Amino acid sequence: MTKVNNHLNFSRIVLVLFCGLSAVTLLVVCHIQNSPTTRKEKTAFQTSSPWKPVTDVRADIAIAYGANNRPGMTFEERVQSWRERGYITHFMTGIAWGGYQDYFTGGWDGETHWDEGQVTIKGDTIWHGRNVPYIVPSGNFLKYMKEVHVKRVIDAGIDAIYMEEPEFWMRAGYSEAFKREWEEYYGFPWRPQHESPENTYLSNKLKYHLYYRALEDVFTFAKEYGKSKGMDVRCYVPTHSLVNYSSWQIVSPHASLASLPCMDGYIAQVWTGTAREPNYYNGVCKERVFENAFLEYGSMESMTRPTGRKMFFLTDPIEDWARNWDDFKKNYQATFTAQLLYPMINNYEVMPWPDRIYERLYKVCDTCSVMEKIPRFYSAQMQVMINTLNDMPLSNNKVTGSQGIGVMMSNSLMFQRYPTHNQNGEVVEIFNRGSMQFMEENLADPQFSNFYGQTLPLLKRGIPVSTVHLENVGYPGTWKDLKVLVMSYSNMKPMNSESHQYIAQWVKDGGALVYCGTDTDAYQTVMEWWNTGGNAYKAPSQHLFQLMGLASDTLDTGEYACGKGKVYVVREEPRNFVMNPDGDKIYLSVVQKAFNTVSGKDRLEMKNSLYLERGPYVIASVMDESVSDESMKLKGIFIDLFDPALPVLKEKTIHPDEQAFLYNVQQVKNKKKPAVLCGASRVYEETFKSGFYSFVAKSPIETNNVSRVMLPVKPKEVTVKNVAGEIIAAAEHTWDETSNTCLVKFENDPDGITVEIKW
Repeated sequence: MTKVNNHLNFSRIVLVLFCGLSAVTLLVVCHIQNSPTTRKEKTAFQTSSPWKPVTDVRADIAIAYGANNRPGMTFEERVQSWRERGYITHFMTGIAWGGYQDYFTGGWDGETHWDEGQVTIKGDTIWHGRNVPYIVPSGNFLKYMKEVHVKRVIDAGIDAIYMEEPEFWMRAGYSEAFKREWEEYYGFPWRPQHESPENTYLSNKLKYHLYYRALEDVFTFAKEYGKSKGMDVRCYVPTHSLVNYSSWQIVSPHASLASLPCMDGYIAQVWTGTAREPNYYNGVCKERVFENAFLEYGSMESMTRPTGRKMFFLTDPIEDWARNWDDFKKNYQATFTAQLLYPMINNYEVMPWPDRIYERLYKVCDTCSVMEKIPRFYSAQMQVMINTLNDMPLSNNKVTGSQGIGVMMSNSLMFQRYPTHNQNGEVVEIFNRGSMQFMEENLADPQFSNFYGQTLPLLKRGIPVSTVHLENVGYPGTWKDLKVLVMSYSNMKPMNSESHQYIAQWVKDGGALVYCGTDTDAYQTVMEWWNTGGNAYKAPSQHLFQLMGLASDTLDTGEYACGKGKVYVVREEPRNFVMNPDGDKIYLSVVQKAFNTVSGKDRLEMKNSLYLERGPYVIASVMDESVSDESMKLKGIFIDLFDPALPVLKEKTIHPDEQAFLYNVQQVKNKKKPAVLCGASRVYEETFKSGFYSFVAKSPIETNNVSRVMLPVKPKEVTVKNVAGEIIAAAEHTWDETSNTCLVKFENDPDGITVEIKW
């Protein structure tokens, strides 16, 4: 997920037993050991390094990044180093960039391929690293990927492949390779994207197609090659959210991939670096990390909700750009909370790049010059948090607030973001701005405000607004429990006419549609289905309104009946709802009326918080800039999972712009059974006897363990031993009568620390 330029296992015993077998036999054995039907694949992390005691984070899966050899170590040896430590091994590499210097410099086929880089209007190649440009994925490049990287990975016995970040920069589109692809795809000569809105739309649509084709080609090959080896290869796409790509001006195939037969799922790459992108609300542009993360995760979850693909949610305890440890901690808690508010997801990438988290130096505070490795308090807190993900259950519980309001999204959000054209089609932004210092009033959609105009006024009032993907409207699951659909064609366009039939039918069956926008932006007249092939609509919304039996060409602001449902039209650009102080009053009143009309006795609830319970876990967020400045006060017996001391609380107060993550001890069903409720290490080899409980704790070296262990009574003796069986005298333990838990502290060790408790 790093941006440059802008941005089960094989034990040693098994190796000895099978060392006389052929390489092919060995790989088959490895595949059997790692059969998806016999292993747990709930949590993961990605790394380009071999196993090290300082990065042994104890997730289920170690995703080996890149198939190239390292100094003194082959790719296969690197993978094996993780298998020997008990990890399932998967593979990840970039599809738009990576360690592919041999392709560009001619090392693979004897020819250089510099013309296949993504190029800007200035003629500059957009680089991801030395001798590695962002790529225009030609057929030749895909052949290289399959022969050099994918085959090697599968030959190493890996049956899960992640092709990361299919990204085409919107400011690119001027290379010779792209011009060739244009003519082949459209059948007419290349057109510079900055010359007209139509060229911009067509250019970005082609970029979308190229990476859709690339992933379909590589994944189909991977599955077929794996099948020839007796393996069931699964294929995933780690990707930023559609919210982020649209905001950062990047094109990717995104939601459409969820319908590919060769596509098994995603990793939702949401973290501080994406969520801290400033946005407008109530006339103020600033960072809103929690709210942004909530919307990002929601846009990812909604892609797979109706299609059944697997989804991993990612968080990162730090981010790509160097900040300070205080900043990292605050924003990590915000994004972590946001991901847990989706109870239908329980697979997680617990972190990317553990090497940079545990081994790099960052500033201690914003005003400090001192650089240090991760503080012990933060590594302990982080490890407590990621270990809860190994245990995090699915839940049928709902986030508090009025349910059933969705905002429509489409991949075409990425088609009209850059270059920027005004209402008359004139270019007002040719070069990537790179900062907030420009005349935003000249831009059609500053800071992606047409999207946030539809979502933030609801979310900020404690309404858990969801997103609906236009690409998925043909799936019945898309419409499940949806009461009000908000949509606009101000910042996106429908890519086919069929989607309108599903929307119209949903309204006729009793749904409420809120349509916002003036339909006067420069992209309404691009060459597309609504104005070609016998159609002559001035705007795509006219086709939708016609299907609903409404006067499509004269539909003004107002309320309209459609079968059993209602259509509410607001002839104002959604960006105005957030870019102007109190600009959302009319919009909010219309949504409120629509919701109250279709929800029977329910009324739209407005508050400043979101709250969810998942098993014993309590997740809460209180938002600022909301209907009140009240704090949330929770009473019970809680363990504070954001506090590395794991204190037991009878009351927790959450202030505006704060989040909380708690373990509700009262939810433990069998309080007589000993159990580690939470801790900064993963627990193995539990032993239960009368008056005795023991377990082995594993976590990276140079970190502190802190664990809360539930016991039937106060312990008489707590013994902590290292891997050699020696008692660790420095270990500590204290008893809490309120929660019936014993707090145990010691230094972590990936080889295992044994804790024995007697009572």
